[in-house]
Amino acid sequence: MDPQFLLIQATSGFTMAMILFLVASGLTLLFGVVNVFNFAHGSFYMIGAYLAYTCVSVLGFNFWASLVLAGLGAGVFGMLMESIFLRRIYGRAEEAGFQILLTYSFILIIDDLVKLVWGTEYKSISRPPGFSGAVELFGVLVPTYNLAIIALGLIVAVAAWLLLSRTRAGRIARATAIDREMLSTLGVNVPLTLTVVFGVATALGGLAGALAAPLRSVTPGAGIEVIIDSLIVVVLGGMGNFWGAFLGAIILGEVNAFAVAFVADWASLFSFIVMIVVLIFKPQGLFSPAKVRKA
Repeated sequence: MDPQFLLIQATSGFTMAMILFLVASGLTLLFGVVNVFNFAHGSFYMIGAYLAYTCVSVLGFNFWASLVLAGLGAGVFGMLMESIFLRRIYGRAEEAGFQILLTYSFILIIDDLVKLVWGTEYKSISRPPGFSGAVELFGVLVPTYNLAIIALGLIVAVAAWLLLSRTRAGRIARATAIDREMLSTLGVNVPLTLTVVFGVATALGGLAGALAAPLRSVTPGAGIEVIIDSLIVVVLGGMGNFWGAFLGAIILGEVNAFAVAFVADWASLFSFIVMIVVLIFKPQGLFSPAKVRKA
């Protein structure tokens, strides 16, 4: 085994892991706080990629500013979706079934809207200035943009964890998953809290799509592929567990990277094989869902 080859594949896998983590962390946040399993979450990844393309290639904005705008745009779209549609089915006995049907329908709606606005042609974004080259690590040339994605993914992971665990807003968000009626009696605007959490989660998905845009073509239907891998990540880590999603993303990213290198024709199967093995021995995932203690 060539150490240089291993480092190249490991870096590629870790890059994809950070993108998957951004998407999966949003899914985890929605499930853990809002108690919604959003099948359309991958569509916000696609929206972020198209918004980044528009900002960079059409409007001529700076790439990093476009990242922020793409994330904010996806977040606003997510907040509208929650406040106008999903909020109306909270508390119903058949809520889970309505969630599945409603969020799945949004996959079809958003895909058609994307085709209507941007067309069906593949779009592409150049890597940002200063990040189109490579740096040498241990004798191996590693793309600087990949390193930027890894660094940004780690920063977002730590920042999101600190926000959820060390701030009043984070404690309110986590408490919302336990007793919404009690929070309402304490004067907390629970509907607004759920909408903001939904917006943050979808903004993470949009940010991931914008980050991935320079690495792959921006196409309609891109959300379907990423949502499958993200669901596997959430299952691997444990439903509702933030750091479980982080570990699950790293596992899946590395498995995919080395599977493509060694058995390209069967690479797509390995994601499901890993998930099946974990479910057999750890049905609740590698980490059980995070619990929030009542005060």
